[in-house]
Amino acid sequence: MQRVIDYYFTQVSPWAYIGHQAFLKLADEYGYAVRFKPVNLGQVFAETGGLPLGKRHPARQAYRLLDLQRWREKRDLPLNLHPKHFPTNAGLADRVVIVLAREGGPISAFSDRVFRACWAEERDIAERDVLKAILDDLGVDGEQILTAADGSEIAERYEAHRQEAVEAGVFGSPSYVWKGEVFWGQDSLELLEDALKSDREPYSAE
Repeated sequence: MQRVIDYYFTQVSPWAYIGHQAFLKLADEYGYAVRFKPVNLGQVFAETGGLPLGKRHPARQAYRLLDLQRWREKRDLPLNLHPKHFPTNAGLADRVVIVLAREGGPISAFSDRVFRACWAEERDIAERDVLKAILDDLGVDGEQILTAADGSEIAERYEAHRQEAVEAGVFGSPSYVWKGEVFWGQDSLELLEDALKSDREPYSAE
């Protein structure tokens, strides 16, 4: 039986960025494959009761900034608290991940570069030229990948990810689903490691 963790995220999420490398290292250490499943977080919020950042109470917005600073320091990552191009539309970048997964491309490296472009380099990841430059630099045909990402097949797969996320109980980015059990947020990676280490039966909310 294949050992797999489903990775639900969006390329514009700072929390997915902060946990990205730590999660991939953890999965590799315990011999798990990762299924990258980018989702439209706004649509997931709409179905699961979440609020976009600008509509949250000021206390929650302030706490988010505190927590970003703490995790930025803990993970030793460059991160601008107020990046120039946030919020932005991550749809194309997310769909590129789906194409790379289908074609066996450099998914993890691409995602890492896109996260950094948004959160450390003041680049707009909604811009086609930004994504093409990242893809070309990774040694793949950026224009070909982007053209595929604009196709109906990939759009349908992106929508399917949203449906699968909601059905799985996912409501935020990042979420890691192991044996059907959801671990929400990169700050749950320690709990995920405990589960992988023990290989226990998944917990249920029922």
